[in-house]
Amino acid sequence: MRLADVRKTYDLGGTVEALAGVSLTLDEGSYTAVMGPSGSGKSTLLNLVGALDTPDEGHVTVAGHDIDTDAEDDRAAIRGTEIGFVFQTFNLMPRSNAVENVTLPLVFDDWSRDRRRERAREVLERVGLGDRLDHRPTELSGGQRQRVAIARALAPDPSVVLADEPTGNIDTETGGEIMALLGEVNARGNTVLLVTHERRIAEHADRIVHIRDGVIESIERLDSDERDAVDGRGEGGSVDDRGGDPDGRGERGERGDGPASDRAGEHDTANGSTGRGE
Repeated sequence: MRLADVRKTYDLGGTVEALAGVSLTLDEGSYTAVMGPSGSGKSTLLNLVGALDTPDEGHVTVAGHDIDTDAEDDRAAIRGTEIGFVFQTFNLMPRSNAVENVTLPLVFDDWSRDRRRERAREVLERVGLGDRLDHRPTELSGGQRQRVAIARALAPDPSVVLADEPTGNIDTETGGEIMALLGEVNARGNTVLLVTHERRIAEHADRIVHIRDGVIESIERLDSDERDAVDGRGEGGSVDDRGGDPDGRGERGERGDGPASDRAGEHDTANGSTGRGE
């Protein structure tokens, strides 16, 4: 996934530059957190990576697809197959049970009904909800609803999982369980991009991108000791092996940790500058 000199403006009674020449690369299997104050450009960045919007200038590439030049139908297909979304407010269908909610992205990818339900049961069991398959959102706790949302994001076996403030509507202990679960998702090979206001949540990632006023101020790389300390604060559900994938893609492989010198807790400026381009 790559953003190259991306600019995005909005007309809100005056021109607002949400992103001002941002360049950022997310390697396959990486885990990146984005932090910044309200209005810094975090949500705009997530919308562009998620193919929900297109840049005014620059290029956005996700899983080999050029988001900035693809037609809307093509972007919709990318959202349905390559990108999984986890939202702060869960965004579950209130009258549908857990299985039905998880099958939704598969409907648009032309999976048969039996395959959709089989896949939904599989991923719900992986996130610890095998005994809640027929429960509607109103019959689930906040943490359980977020687990359903994560299962829905995983259903199409996406390349990238985007998490927008995934612990914002749940208590601290449950939030720790959700973050542990996202860590296991990443360990199975999914690229994870997390947006958060909270430092303790961001520290679950391999690196933190600090953004302000539409530019990347710095990229902070976290060493393994820092991440292990954060991971030890709460216990989460288990994501079992990714075998039995009905679409035949199989596992995405182990995530490489890279050389130790790359993960030494240093603070880098983005792309050797302020984030305004390479």
